[in-house]
Amino acid sequence: MTTIIAPRVHDIGGLQVRRAVPTLQARSVGPFVFVDQMGPAVLAPGTGIDVRPHPHIGLATVTFLWSGAIGHRDTLGSDQVIRPGDVNWMTAGRGIAHSERTPPPEREHDHPIHGMQTWLALPKSAEETDPAFYHHAAATLPQQRRDGAWLRIIAGRAYGEESPVKVFADTLNVAIDLDPGAEIDLDTGHVERSLYILEGEAQLDGVDLPAQHLIIPEHNARGRLRAKSPVKAMLMGGEPLDAPRHLWWNFVSSSQERIQQAKQDWDAGRFGTIPGDDKEFIPLPSY
Repeated sequence: MTTIIAPRVHDIGGLQVRRAVPTLQARSVGPFVFVDQMGPAVLAPGTGIDVRPHPHIGLATVTFLWSGAIGHRDTLGSDQVIRPGDVNWMTAGRGIAHSERTPPPEREHDHPIHGMQTWLALPKSAEETDPAFYHHAAATLPQQRRDGAWLRIIAGRAYGEESPVKVFADTLNVAIDLDPGAEIDLDTGHVERSLYILEGEAQLDGVDLPAQHLIIPEHNARGRLRAKSPVKAMLMGGEPLDAPRHLWWNFVSSSQERIQQAKQDWDAGRFGTIPGDDKEFIPLPSY
């Protein structure tokens, strides 16, 4: 039976964020333990996204945009603006802190923002790996255009292609853009898979899909996606987690004790500071 998951909606300063994973129906899909849709929105002059410095452990964050720009800085000294079609992959490993803000030039006028941010739990053997940050420009990603379908392989492998993004487990992560009437079969080479419809009227195996929802097809489903209007979607999945994961705030780990240590480390300032963004930070939540 196909599972359809309605995300929880949060408003962060005029920008709606829809969180589809984790939910009761899906704690994870493949290595993905966190799935957020940002926007679509148009932000007014003088405003923007301001996610202050905050920490992560045990995961990799992946940012992909259809429109807009976000500036990333981290404790490694990375300073990178991501634009539509690019991939920002940050491996937190044993610990990193970063911030995400709208660049100053975009704040001078109305500016759109629309994209997906996902977290992938690192395998137990890589949870304490060295933190790292990689930027992959749009032109470096494998892509296919066929009969009104545009496929971009964000991470992992799909449709006979493999992304240059370094992954730690078998990963399925594809941006799909379809013209009206276009069809594409979902890649079947992975144990777990899900489809998030960002916008547009779509069908899966002839059944209408709600936009801004996560769909987990039946395991043996053919998975033919058809667009009735222009559609933006993201295909996600891969090999199942090698052990249950604990999620607390921005921390992901197979060990509760490790999360407690990360809390203490952030409280004590042991994650380090971010060059160029060291004047403020998000304090440890009290929940």
